[in-house]
Amino acid sequence: VNASDVIILEGILVFHDQDVRDLMNMKIFVDTDADVRLARRIRRDTYAKFVKPAFDDFVLPSKKYTDVIVPRGGDNHVAIDLIVQHIRTKLGQHDLCKIYPNVYVIQSTFR
Repeated sequence: VNASDVIILEGILVFHDQDVRDLMNMKIFVDTDADVRLARRIRRDTYAKFVKPAFDDFVLPSKKYTDVIVPRGGDNHVAIDLIVQHIRTKLGQHDLCKIYPNVYVIQSTFR
């Protein structure tokens, strides 16, 4: 990964691994109603056998490790706007090490 002020890591199992969680400064769980998840996958006959049990066993339990939960998924424009503004604010602050003690600021190599 190239040096960056903000790295966004996305994935349904991203909070499952403790080592990965420990590297994160902010963890956000974008929650979607179970019926919406089902409606999105209803065409696949594997939902009941694989998708739902995997979600219940691995993804849903990782929700407890997050700092922010966004209900209604991507339709929650207010929550998404707040997160975007928070990231922009953090990018505008010069000394991130004072805010997040485990952050190491690497000199930019971008030209």
